[in-house]
Amino acid sequence: MGIEFLGMELSGNTIAEGVAMGFCAYFVLRHVVFGIYTVDQNERAVKTSFGRAHRLGERTTVSLPIAETLREDEKKRYDYPQVEVIGPGGPYFRWPWQKIYKVSIATCTTNMAWDPDDPRANHNGTQLEAVTKDQLNTGLTGDIRYRASELNLYAYIFGIKNPLAHIMGYFVSVLRQRIANFEAPRKDAAGAASILGEAASVQGVSINDLRKNLRDINDHMDQECRSSEARYGMVLDASLITGIDPPAEVESALAAINTAHNQVSSDISLAQAGADQKIVQSQRAVEIETLRAQAEVQPLIAMASQLAELKRSGKDALRSYRRFVRLDLFAKAERAIREVPQ
Repeated sequence: MGIEFLGMELSGNTIAEGVAMGFCAYFVLRHVVFGIYTVDQNERAVKTSFGRAHRLGERTTVSLPIAETLREDEKKRYDYPQVEVIGPGGPYFRWPWQKIYKVSIATCTTNMAWDPDDPRANHNGTQLEAVTKDQLNTGLTGDIRYRASELNLYAYIFGIKNPLAHIMGYFVSVLRQRIANFEAPRKDAAGAASILGEAASVQGVSINDLRKNLRDINDHMDQECRSSEARYGMVLDASLITGIDPPAEVESALAAINTAHNQVSSDISLAQAGADQKIVQSQRAVEIETLRAQAEVQPLIAMASQLAELKRSGKDALRSYRRFVRLDLFAKAERAIREVPQ
């Protein structure tokens, strides 16, 4: 009985030691070996301890330059703390009560009609619809480039549940507002174009204005979306609207309007060219006649100055000059008539 009891006691100690060694091995493997991590070149990481991110004192995003695009009321709403960002490299170590959130900061490109919440929306993410100021439902196509902001990772990771859905919704709302209120820059009309006001009003067709000012619209979108970094922790690098398509039922009418406008513009250009040519010809004729008159007057002016100089020299000089001139005239004349006093 004692030997069996002793054997059981020895067996129990062995089991306890095995369990302890197994627990130690699991602890070392789980929290020491697996606690080592690295960060790739296109990634940034944020560490939390007991669920709280490591912050940089009391500093917030409002003190950063990215907050300059926000209004005063928005600065209170989007006031996120600045957190410690772990750069690329490693190996790094974390304790069991710490967690690492890695974020890719690589620039991504997507169709601006893509809806993260419903991929079937906007014609399966291929075309975005917007209403113009003259109540035309147009289709917009294009791309946007975006990336996570290294300066506002708190908003991207903890502040916003789905940052991509927020940034896409913000972009679409700004774009639709711009399309609905867009007016082409007014240019001063000159010459005959100012007379044809009704013909020039064809330029007021909203789709024509939008197509002609695509670059201005893209620049406006880039400017308006600069605040997305402070709002949602995402940067809109660029937006490129490539196509604006009117409804099919107004395509033919729009083509006819554009054709008529082009014809009127061509006639105006031809009339202006003809008028400019006539103006140039008139200016040239005036210059020629002016030079001809100056050429005829110049000898008379020279003769008058010469006679004045002779007069200052004395009466005999002027009398001698008149005699030589008369002799020269008599030499050239074929016949001379002299009046004989009675």
